[in-house]
Amino acid sequence: MSYQSFYDSLSPEDGPSRAIAGNVSLGGAIANAEPLILAPLLLKGYDVVIPDTEGQNADFAAGPEYGTNTLDSIRAAVRTEETGLHAGTKFGLFGYSGGAVATNWTSVLAPAYAPEVNEQLVGFAEGGLLVAPAHNLRYVDGALAWNGVIPMALMGVSRSYGIDLTPYLSAKGLAVVKELEHGSILDALGHHPGMTWKDMVKPEYKDPSSIPAFVAAVNKINLGQAATPTVPGFIGQGNAGWPEGTFNRPPGVGTGDGVMVAGDVRTLARQYCATGNSAIKYEQYDLLSHVGAMPYWAPRAMAWLDDRFAGRAAPTSCGTIPAGNSLEPEEPTAAPSPLRTAVPGPPQVTGRVEVTVS
Repeated sequence: MSYQSFYDSLSPEDGPSRAIAGNVSLGGAIANAEPLILAPLLLKGYDVVIPDTEGQNADFAAGPEYGTNTLDSIRAAVRTEETGLHAGTKFGLFGYSGGAVATNWTSVLAPAYAPEVNEQLVGFAEGGLLVAPAHNLRYVDGALAWNGVIPMALMGVSRSYGIDLTPYLSAKGLAVVKELEHGSILDALGHHPGMTWKDMVKPEYKDPSSIPAFVAAVNKINLGQAATPTVPGFIGQGNAGWPEGTFNRPPGVGTGDGVMVAGDVRTLARQYCATGNSAIKYEQYDLLSHVGAMPYWAPRAMAWLDDRFAGRAAPTSCGTIPAGNSLEPEEPTAAPSPLRTAVPGPPQVTGRVEVTVS
């Protein structure tokens, strides 16, 4: 099993490899708690590979990089004699929230980036998925807790794609970014209740689409513009944001689990069905929030993967998934000034994304 952690941090020291090595810190608390999820997998007899999905720079929310890092970790595991794994070993992909981002991008990029790994995959199971980040930004804007992911995502994506967004930030935005420079999700959640995008940027950039570099970057990490996985998938998504302090229902975005947008996930699942992968199982938990859905989803995801390893036919929800949101790319609006509009991808990501993402 390749287990993708939801450690969600801007510090490489918070990754699961550091937790496994014995590090204990606030930022690494999530990874240190994840043995509660890993133990059942180990008790079932699975070998478990645990990648540092965000890479050596901790590029939070940079989905394509999550995917290539995960695929490289599987490659390393099967090529290291001491693991006992080999080219014939079958793998399942398992991840929730930030781990779901890595899981989905891994399944998306595998056919082109690591076709030999794609041949080893039996399926992917994920829950609480980030699909179109521009939608999530509008959904959590002004929320009581999850709005903290706005500056974290800005910083992570900026790192991955070499963008300098500081010219667009207000004094408050600069202060928050400095505060979270090496922070984790635990440093962000609930620390600035009610903070909005407008609070973080200069008045002339109150519309995120007025920043061309930002628009280009979020379009690159929009799963709706990526390829369709070739292996079966199980996708679970909560849809009750209010228990976690998110009450927004923006036009074209709708509701979610507090941080992830349910309509985006529905459309992605429908898109996979419509583009050749009928082995997609989708479940929506209308009474569960992001944190609340995880303990319900996890055993169901494990059971689904057990069946894939056993060679049983994958169930399908195709034809019954309700409609969702448009996943078309964001269109830039007129920018007040032509500040840094180029979006160069880092060497380890750019070529990989261009192969798969139109």
